[in-house]
Amino acid sequence: MSERAEGMSYAPKGKPAPVVKPGEFPIAAAYLEHGHIYGMCNGLSEAGADLRWVYDPDPTKVAAFVQKYPQVRIARSFDEILADAEVKLVAAAAITSERGPIGCRVMQARKDYFTDKAPFTTLDQLKKAQEVAVQTRQKYMVYYSERLHVESAMAATELVHQGAIGRVLQVLGLGPHRLSKASRPAWFFEKAKYGGILCDIGSHQFEQFLTYSGATDAKITHAAVANYGNPDKPELEDFGEANLLGNNGATNYIRVDWFTPDGLGTWGDGRTIILGTKGYIELRKYIEVGREKTGDHLYLVDDKGEQHLHVAGKVGFPFFGAFILDCLNRTEKAMTQAHAFKAAELCLRAQAAAVRIA
Repeated sequence: MSERAEGMSYAPKGKPAPVVKPGEFPIAAAYLEHGHIYGMCNGLSEAGADLRWVYDPDPTKVAAFVQKYPQVRIARSFDEILADAEVKLVAAAAITSERGPIGCRVMQARKDYFTDKAPFTTLDQLKKAQEVAVQTRQKYMVYYSERLHVESAMAATELVHQGAIGRVLQVLGLGPHRLSKASRPAWFFEKAKYGGILCDIGSHQFEQFLTYSGATDAKITHAAVANYGNPDKPELEDFGEANLLGNNGATNYIRVDWFTPDGLGTWGDGRTIILGTKGYIELRKYIEVGREKTGDHLYLVDDKGEQHLHVAGKVGFPFFGAFILDCLNRTEKAMTQAHAFKAAELCLRAQAAAVRIA
């Protein structure tokens, strides 16, 4: 399948926009369990990062990675990467339940860490990472790709922060995904390893709620999960929903699922609707169903009228450059550590509170 058809191999590419000189920001990639590692490395490389190392215990995964990034050196062990004093950041997409412990090792080696979402599967992992981040003053950053690597979502971030729709009252997030069951690894179907659907793909939605609403905390008022269509995989949750109430009064509803039909021209019809006091924004992130195969469509409705903005190729992916500069300058302009951890906490709490409905 193409990366457009299969979400686990979705790795957006943008225009090079380096924020550093060649060789100024050496990085390594490790634990290549999820295809998101390619999107992570694309974004960092386009912003000027120098990708020097790769490590994975599976030589087949390493060989595939080297084909795309032929300049990298193959590490004999993860310790070899951690021992390289020049490496400033490690990007990793490990089995979900292993991401927290790996991140703590990276930070203890005095390097920043960039992990695929979801960043944890338990609250204990989150607490430990928070402690190590404080002790080491290193970053534990998360690839919340459904905002950070989607131009329409980044355009909405700017519009909302500029006050285009007034005070945000509610964020509605829909995150359907194609299951591609036959090509998934075994751990994908083990709940202790993937964490549950609200923990996994729900993490994107909770991060977007915090960003768009401006809330810094939230209560889970409802959460439910189900396995409706995959009785052969009893630990898989193929449907999840949740409601949040932010500490600023904004509300959130999310629905995530593994029911994208094969007839859809992309891996999922991801949509977001942001309601404000002065208007609303709708994002059709990956496709215009029945009209065209392109994504990154933003609809803005306010007192002045209706606008359809096709922003593909016009916004770029500014997170990656800002994150590199944050690592070098020890600032928090791309995303605060508190924000990254709070989104993780909310998905874990929603998962823990979820009622199984089928």
